[in-house]
Amino acid sequence: MAEATPRAGGSGPPILQIQGLNVFYGRSHALQGVDLALHSGVLSVVGRNGMGKTTMCKAIMGLVPVASGSIRFRGEELVGRAPAEIARLGIGYVPQGRRLWRSLTVDEHLRLMARKNGAWTPERIYEVFPRLAERRRNGGGQLSGGEQQMLAISRALLMNPRLLIMDEPTEGLAPVIVAHVEETLVRLAAEGDVSILVIEQNIGVATQMSDPVAIMVNGRIHQVIASSVLAADRDLQQRLLGVGRHSHDGDAGAPAADAGAAAQPAAAPEGPIRIFISNPTTPTRWSQDVPAARIEAQARTVTRPTLATVDGGRVGDLSPLAGRTPQEPHVIIAGTLDTKGDELRYIRDIIKAAGIRTRLVDLSTAGRNQGAEVSAQEVALASPSGSAGIASGDRGTAVAAMTEAFRAWIGRQQGIVGIISAGGSGGTVIATAGMQVLPVGVPKLMISTMASGNVAAYVGATDITMMHSVTDVQGLNRISRTVLGNGARAMAAMARAFMEDAAAGRRPAGERPLAGLTMFGVTTPCVQEVARLIGKEWEPLVFHATGVGGRAMEKLVESGLVQGVIDVTTTEVCDLLMGGILPATENRFGAVIRTKLPYVGSVGALDMVNFAAPDTVPAAYRQRRFYPHNPQVTLMRTTVEENRRMGAWIGERLNRMEGPVRFLIPEGGVSALDAPGQPFWDPAADAALIDALTATVRVTATRQIVRLPHHINDPAFAAALVQHFRALHQGRHRGASGRT
Repeated sequence: MAEATPRAGGSGPPILQIQGLNVFYGRSHALQGVDLALHSGVLSVVGRNGMGKTTMCKAIMGLVPVASGSIRFRGEELVGRAPAEIARLGIGYVPQGRRLWRSLTVDEHLRLMARKNGAWTPERIYEVFPRLAERRRNGGGQLSGGEQQMLAISRALLMNPRLLIMDEPTEGLAPVIVAHVEETLVRLAAEGDVSILVIEQNIGVATQMSDPVAIMVNGRIHQVIASSVLAADRDLQQRLLGVGRHSHDGDAGAPAADAGAAAQPAAAPEGPIRIFISNPTTPTRWSQDVPAARIEAQARTVTRPTLATVDGGRVGDLSPLAGRTPQEPHVIIAGTLDTKGDELRYIRDIIKAAGIRTRLVDLSTAGRNQGAEVSAQEVALASPSGSAGIASGDRGTAVAAMTEAFRAWIGRQQGIVGIISAGGSGGTVIATAGMQVLPVGVPKLMISTMASGNVAAYVGATDITMMHSVTDVQGLNRISRTVLGNGARAMAAMARAFMEDAAAGRRPAGERPLAGLTMFGVTTPCVQEVARLIGKEWEPLVFHATGVGGRAMEKLVESGLVQGVIDVTTTEVCDLLMGGILPATENRFGAVIRTKLPYVGSVGALDMVNFAAPDTVPAAYRQRRFYPHNPQVTLMRTTVEENRRMGAWIGERLNRMEGPVRFLIPEGGVSALDAPGQPFWDPAADAALIDALTATVRVTATRQIVRLPHHINDPAFAAALVQHFRALHQGRHRGASGRT
């Protein structure tokens, strides 16, 4: 019998060996000569309710008496040992129902179970389950079902087990959480520190977690079968896992000895397979047959094995993982695989054929695992506000939640040398939001049905290339293959050039570092003089302060491509606070705050709010002072109160800058229109701005307000800006370049 024992995970000595195991509850024979072996990795055991799966777990842990048989863990007999002793040997148990302490917080659970000098610590748990880190101060009774399951798994891992036994780990969880639990367990097993025995009723989960799968029928391991065979065989599911079938029907009650040949799993079918789930609801011995039409309607076709993947490798197949880390240079192919799977994989295959490493990222909101290297569930769990919105069932809410999640997820990644996507309106919104997070210079290509219209919302302040898909991104045909193929080949070429440039050095020797300058028409003389004065040492980049200009400069600061800033013209703040048409965002100055870059700024054009043609000015402003810049641009003078608001708003941002700051104030006027004899000359409004700034800014040795008796366009003011700029950058390595 030992030769026919079902095995999983390799040919070496088993970590868990069960032989001839019998357990009784009174006269009820619950386990009837169970034989099972787990060598390494993950093994799933499936079966209907009442088949003995939970009893087998309890027998391993010493929680029920064993009538006869053997249970060996790493060669040591467990039968007769106390549960605490078994746990100390290195077996972790996650029971059905989780069984947490409702009054203890997440962190208290983890600190209570942590062991000294163990590989698993609370900090490592928080890395594996970021959602627990967000909920660390919440009690066990305040967690969602998925969060409770994560905590139950974590509690067991903190015992540093070599074997983890999990009873119904995905019971009652939302699909987005189910897939995350699946992949987390697979990754843990792939790392080699722990083997996992999973008891499951959900065939989809079981077949995605392990290959092969053991089937339990009437207290026996009936057979072990290849996961893809079980997932695709509706009749086999009906006979063995039972929808209205009982032990006397067919061979469902055949003795385990008859299934000896099944210890060698059947070969998986080639090509596309049809997956039928005959257990849409949890079955029992008394379940009625599910109508065939319902099973057919819920079936799905996949073009790859149903097994979960770890960075592209099948579950249990560790060889593809050798030498691979997410930090290696790769191109991201991101999109909604539930609707654009064929198209995105077509792009992926072309880029791979060009010799570029790829990483397929699923941005679907359907809640199913689509076979990507990075699943939608993994992306969803990166969301700062939690993943619940993605599984809400409302498309608008789900798209917004996935957009937020992808933006957070991609910001944590390394090694990205390009990103490409293809999709319609929803997919374009999600994908480009993530693209905007990446540094300027990293190739970004969006093939979209929306690319022939106004793409400002998708491109933002960064360097996203939009390509019109011509036809809808819906299936591969003569036109779509051409367009998608062109995009894929362009991305491959851009990514290769990006890697070559990075390998050769970020900037040729002797090239000047970049300095960002902000300018409006009414501050042009000042900025031109500044650019002339620093031209020999720095290469000036002038940004038109029209809302997107300020964002573009800050994007380059964030990317590390701009090493110096002379922010002469902060006028976009006017439109932000007063409702003009060229506003900054609330993130204005944010890049400088985050990077701690030395900052030289001023109050250029804070005397005006921009509107379009005169008839577009809001009715509330109709009695104000205006200046027609041109027929399509109308300028409105800011008031004393508005200047106070702007001074306080800017001052608060300056206080958050930890790098050196010099903010220069021209007391003679802030724009060409704010000068004696000009339309916007208003000393009282300017004084309100200056007073609010000086009252708000906390002056320190590194943060200073400098008041000068000049107009902003006086050459002396430009010279002062440059003097302070040079002083702040003196001694810094101006040859340092941006990040990749």
